[in-house]
Amino acid sequence: MLRGVALGLAAFAIQSPAAHAALPTGSAAPAFSLQAALGGEVFDFSMREALKQGPVVLYFYPAAFTSGCTIEAHNFAEAVDEYRQYGATVLGVSADDIETLKKFSVSACRSKFAVAADADASVIGAYDARMAYRPDRADRISYVITPDGKIYYEFSSRDPDNHVENTLAAVKKWAAERR
Repeated sequence: MLRGVALGLAAFAIQSPAAHAALPTGSAAPAFSLQAALGGEVFDFSMREALKQGPVVLYFYPAAFTSGCTIEAHNFAEAVDEYRQYGATVLGVSADDIETLKKFSVSACRSKFAVAADADASVIGAYDARMAYRPDRADRISYVITPDGKIYYEFSSRDPDNHVENTLAAVKKWAAERR
Protein backbone atom coordinates (compact mmCIF):
# COMPACT_ATOMS: atom_id res chain seq x y z
CA MET A 1 0.00 0.00 0.00
CA LEU A 2 2.81 2.41 0.87
CA ARG A 3 4.31 1.78 -2.56
CA GLY A 4 0.96 2.68 -4.19
CA VAL A 5 0.81 5.95 -2.24
CA ALA A 6 4.37 6.79 -3.27
CA LEU A 7 3.60 6.06 -6.93
CA GLY A 8 0.45 8.17 -6.72
CA LEU A 9 2.38 11.09 -5.25
CA ALA A 10 5.05 10.74 -7.93
CA ALA A 11 2.38 10.81 -10.65
CA PHE A 12 0.81 13.89 -9.07
CA ALA A 13 4.18 15.66 -8.95
CA ILE A 14 4.75 15.00 -12.64
CA GLN A 15 1.29 16.30 -13.62
CA SER A 16 1.14 19.29 -11.27
CA PRO A 17 2.29 22.76 -12.32
CA ALA A 18 6.02 23.22 -12.51
CA ALA A 19 7.66 24.11 -9.24
CA HIS A 20 10.31 26.34 -10.74
CA ALA A 21 12.97 28.67 -9.52
CA ALA A 22 12.06 30.96 -12.41
CA LEU A 23 13.77 34.28 -12.90
CA PRO A 24 12.15 36.74 -10.49
CA THR A 25 10.18 39.74 -11.67
CA GLY A 26 12.32 42.85 -11.87
CA SER A 27 15.47 40.91 -12.69
CA ALA A 28 17.43 41.42 -15.88
CA ALA A 29 16.37 39.15 -18.73
CA PRO A 30 19.38 37.44 -20.32
CA ALA A 31 20.07 38.75 -23.83
CA PHE A 32 20.44 36.15 -26.55
CA SER A 33 20.41 35.50 -30.27
CA LEU A 34 19.09 32.27 -31.78
CA GLN A 35 18.10 30.91 -35.15
CA ALA A 36 14.33 31.12 -35.44
CA ALA A 37 11.67 30.21 -37.96
CA LEU A 38 8.55 32.12 -38.98
CA GLY A 39 6.33 30.76 -41.72
CA GLY A 40 9.00 28.19 -42.55
CA GLU A 41 11.67 30.85 -43.14
CA VAL A 42 14.81 30.91 -40.98
CA PHE A 43 16.20 34.15 -39.55
CA ASP A 44 18.38 35.30 -36.65
CA PHE A 45 16.32 36.43 -33.67
CA SER A 46 17.96 38.92 -31.29
CA MET A 47 16.30 39.65 -27.96
CA ARG A 48 17.97 43.07 -27.84
CA GLU A 49 16.57 44.00 -31.26
CA ALA A 50 13.09 42.68 -30.47
CA LEU A 51 12.93 44.71 -27.25
CA LYS A 52 13.49 47.90 -29.26
CA GLN A 53 10.02 47.29 -30.75
CA GLY A 54 8.23 46.67 -27.43
CA PRO A 55 7.77 43.93 -24.86
CA VAL A 56 8.61 40.32 -25.66
CA VAL A 57 6.46 37.38 -24.60
CA LEU A 58 9.04 34.61 -24.37
CA TYR A 59 7.64 31.16 -23.84
CA PHE A 60 9.52 27.92 -23.44
CA TYR A 61 7.99 24.57 -24.37
CA PRO A 62 9.28 20.97 -24.25
CA ALA A 63 9.06 19.74 -27.86
CA ALA A 64 7.46 20.64 -31.17
CA PHE A 65 4.64 18.45 -32.43
CA THR A 66 3.75 17.03 -29.01
CA SER A 67 0.10 17.44 -28.03
CA GLY A 68 0.52 20.07 -25.28
CA CYS A 69 3.05 22.10 -27.24
CA THR A 70 0.84 22.08 -30.34
CA ILE A 71 -2.14 23.26 -28.27
CA GLU A 72 -0.04 26.04 -26.74
CA ALA A 73 1.27 27.14 -30.15
CA HIS A 74 -2.29 27.25 -31.54
CA ASN A 75 -3.35 29.37 -28.53
CA PHE A 76 -0.53 31.85 -29.09
CA ALA A 77 -1.26 31.96 -32.84
CA GLU A 78 -4.91 32.84 -32.16
CA ALA A 79 -3.90 35.66 -29.80
CA VAL A 80 -0.88 37.10 -31.63
CA ASP A 81 -2.84 39.97 -33.21
CA GLU A 82 -3.98 41.08 -29.76
CA TYR A 83 -0.39 40.98 -28.46
CA ARG A 84 0.64 43.13 -31.42
CA GLN A 85 -1.95 45.77 -30.44
CA TYR A 86 0.29 46.39 -27.42
CA GLY A 87 3.51 46.28 -29.43
CA ALA A 88 4.47 42.84 -28.08
CA THR A 89 6.48 40.20 -29.93
CA VAL A 90 5.82 36.52 -29.20
CA LEU A 91 8.67 34.02 -29.38
CA GLY A 92 8.57 30.33 -28.50
CA VAL A 93 11.81 28.53 -27.62
CA SER A 94 12.56 24.81 -27.45
CA ALA A 95 15.57 22.54 -27.78
CA ASP A 96 14.30 21.31 -31.15
CA ASP A 97 16.49 21.73 -34.23
CA ILE A 98 15.74 24.47 -36.74
CA GLU A 99 14.53 22.05 -39.44
CA THR A 100 11.81 20.77 -37.09
CA LEU A 101 10.88 24.33 -36.13
CA LYS A 102 10.59 25.42 -39.76
CA LYS A 103 7.72 22.93 -40.09
CA PHE A 104 6.27 23.71 -36.63
CA SER A 105 6.26 27.45 -37.41
CA VAL A 106 3.92 26.80 -40.34
CA SER A 107 1.65 24.09 -38.93
CA ALA A 108 1.24 24.70 -35.20
CA CYS A 109 2.22 28.39 -35.12
CA ARG A 110 0.21 29.04 -38.29
CA SER A 111 2.94 31.38 -39.57
CA LYS A 112 1.85 33.96 -36.98
CA PHE A 113 4.90 34.09 -34.68
CA ALA A 114 8.45 32.80 -34.54
CA VAL A 115 9.89 29.80 -32.74
CA ALA A 116 13.59 29.57 -31.97
CA ALA A 117 15.97 26.61 -31.81
CA ASP A 118 18.03 26.32 -28.63
CA ALA A 119 19.65 22.97 -29.44
CA ASP A 120 22.24 23.20 -26.65
CA ALA A 121 19.62 24.49 -24.16
CA SER A 122 21.83 27.43 -23.17
CA VAL A 123 19.02 29.99 -23.33
CA ILE A 124 16.68 27.52 -21.65
CA GLY A 125 19.23 27.30 -18.82
CA ALA A 126 19.75 31.06 -18.63
CA TYR A 127 16.01 31.51 -18.07
CA ASP A 128 15.78 28.71 -15.47
CA ALA A 129 13.44 26.86 -17.81
CA ARG A 130 15.02 23.39 -17.79
CA MET A 131 12.69 20.48 -17.23
CA ALA A 132 13.70 18.88 -13.90
CA TYR A 133 13.64 15.30 -15.14
CA ARG A 134 14.78 16.09 -18.72
CA PRO A 135 17.36 18.91 -18.43
CA ASP A 136 17.99 18.73 -22.19
CA ARG A 137 14.44 20.06 -22.71
CA ALA A 138 12.55 23.15 -21.69
CA ASP A 139 9.78 23.09 -19.17
CA ARG A 140 6.61 25.04 -19.95
CA ILE A 141 7.27 28.56 -18.66
CA SER A 142 6.36 31.99 -20.04
CA TYR A 143 7.86 35.40 -19.41
CA VAL A 144 6.85 38.94 -20.30
CA ILE A 145 9.96 41.06 -20.75
CA THR A 146 9.72 44.85 -20.94
CA PRO A 147 11.68 46.98 -23.42
CA ASP A 148 14.16 47.91 -20.66
CA GLY A 149 15.16 44.23 -20.52
CA LYS A 150 13.47 43.38 -17.21
CA ILE A 151 11.30 40.41 -16.31
CA TYR A 152 7.83 41.88 -15.80
CA TYR A 153 5.87 38.65 -15.38
CA GLU A 154 6.49 34.90 -15.15
CA PHE A 155 4.07 31.99 -15.38
CA SER A 156 5.01 28.33 -14.91
CA SER A 157 2.57 25.51 -15.59
CA ARG A 158 2.81 22.27 -17.49
CA ASP A 159 -0.79 22.85 -18.58
CA PRO A 160 -0.60 24.67 -21.94
CA ASP A 161 -3.98 26.36 -21.61
CA ASN A 162 -3.34 29.39 -19.36
CA HIS A 163 -0.07 30.74 -20.72
CA VAL A 164 -1.73 33.00 -23.30
CA GLU A 165 -4.41 34.28 -20.95
CA ASN A 166 -1.89 35.13 -18.24
CA THR A 167 0.81 36.68 -20.41
CA LEU A 168 -1.73 38.71 -22.38
CA ALA A 169 -3.15 40.07 -19.12
CA ALA A 170 0.38 41.01 -18.04
CA VAL A 171 1.08 42.77 -21.36
CA LYS A 172 -2.18 44.72 -21.02
CA LYS A 173 -1.33 45.68 -17.43
CA TRP A 174 2.14 46.82 -18.48
CA ALA A 175 0.65 48.93 -21.29
CA ALA A 176 -1.91 50.50 -18.92
CA GLU A 177 0.83 51.42 -16.44
CA ARG A 178 2.65 53.33 -19.17
CA ARG A 179 -0.28 55.64 -19.89
